[in-house]
Amino acid sequence: MTAAAAPQSTRARILIPFAIVTLIWGSTWLVIRDQLGVVPASWSVSYRFLVAGVALLAWSAIRREPGRIDARGYGFAATLGLAQFVLNFNFVYRAEQYITSGLVAVVFALLLIPNSLFGRIFLGQRLGRQLIIGSMIAMGGVALLFVHEARSDPHGPATALTGIGLTLCAILSASTANVMQGTQMARAYPMLRTTAIAMLMGACFDAEWAWFTVGPPVMEWRLGYVAGILYLGLAASALAFPLYFGVIRAIGPAKAAYSSVIVPVIAMTLSTMFEGYRWSPLAAGGALLAGAGLIVALTARRPNR
Repeated sequence: MTAAAAPQSTRARILIPFAIVTLIWGSTWLVIRDQLGVVPASWSVSYRFLVAGVALLAWSAIRREPGRIDARGYGFAATLGLAQFVLNFNFVYRAEQYITSGLVAVVFALLLIPNSLFGRIFLGQRLGRQLIIGSMIAMGGVALLFVHEARSDPHGPATALTGIGLTLCAILSASTANVMQGTQMARAYPMLRTTAIAMLMGACFDAEWAWFTVGPPVMEWRLGYVAGILYLGLAASALAFPLYFGVIRAIGPAKAAYSSVIVPVIAMTLSTMFEGYRWSPLAAGGALLAGAGLIVALTARRPNR
């Protein structure tokens, strides 16, 4: 007898992009925090996706990506851009004005829940027993991380609740975009070009909203800010989103959302290195449980059934 095929989600073509995306997005919380201040959040989001969209469109042209986008495809790209690159990130940037980046990252790990539910409702993807068990273990870890971050957050309850509420709005927006990537309509169009157009449309929407709410463009020519825009635009967007969308198409939005479970652990590790973050027993236990849940869920067989 031949050995059983490895679970789809453990193959290198899934694990490598999954790892790259998780590592990159785990570092973005520190960078986003540095973006807040001189430049209004909406303009920072607009600059980020302008850079990302131009870079990704150029890469699509260099690769001579096959396929064309019709009027329906542009409508899909506009909806994707609104959900993922406008609402999601405007909510995230504003949430970090109220609560710590660590707490935003921890709350965002709840993306696993709407992705699982929406995937079941709209894509018909069944939730296997191993996935459910892994999710419960991971959510236990997230709960411990949440308690730790909430205790250490210097803001008052009202401010913290505002930040958490904004993060929950971001989660719903991101989950909508995630499930869109699992549909047959998404597969009908070239991924790189469609994503690039969605980013550019999102950047335009962001700029319109920024001009309407805070006035003309504001730019900070500080090296750290400019480097942050380039990193967030090129690495965290133009590179990471196509990889992440590819993972969604391969294993579904529920399992792809496990990147958001590990991201806070990476964010806290980087904070330990650069901000003097100190691990408590709660945080360490939460990180271990989140990792254990990830291993259980991602080794489940037949993830898309």
